[in-house]
Amino acid sequence: MPKISTVCVYCGSSFGRDPRYREEIVRLGRLLAERKLGLVYGGGGVGLMGALAEATMLAGGEVIGVIPQFLKRAERQLVGLTRLEVVESMHERKNRMFALADAFLVMPGGLGTLDETIEMLTWKQLGLHDKPIVLVDVAGYWRPVLAAFEHAIAEKFAAPRVLEHFHVAPTIDAALAYLMRARAPAKAAAGSEKL
Repeated sequence: MPKISTVCVYCGSSFGRDPRYREEIVRLGRLLAERKLGLVYGGGGVGLMGALAEATMLAGGEVIGVIPQFLKRAERQLVGLTRLEVVESMHERKNRMFALADAFLVMPGGLGTLDETIEMLTWKQLGLHDKPIVLVDVAGYWRPVLAAFEHAIAEKFAAPRVLEHFHVAPTIDAALAYLMRARAPAKAAAGSEKL
């Protein structure tokens, strides 16, 4: 199986309260470029999203953005991306980002980040893909979500094996080390035609 070459990063369209979120997203951009990992992201130029893309580009990395037409103004489309794909809907955006990526890194973010992450986890649970998903727990950001997963398991709404569908990394360095050991799955996972 080939090594991972493109990483989709889900993150916030704002900077959040803790300055560590911004610091770490900028560092992530530089590290992706240094490791020759292409970035796939939501195409906007605001918040953590914009800071990530700018840091990756400044370090000489490849950046592919995917943005719906109706969000081009609100999310301040960046200039200078390696490629920008403009799509019609949020659903098409998520599908396209999925198709372009070998793996997923999840940084702090709001409802959009949660929506994207839960959908990828659900698809993985259904056997529609086997791409690595890593939650980067910057400043303990994902602990309440992880507690919700544990609660769903305790209440018999989810099986314990759900926790095997993703990896939690305490730092960006640990997340990237995990991805560098991982392998990219075949481009068309069994059942992916149903996405």
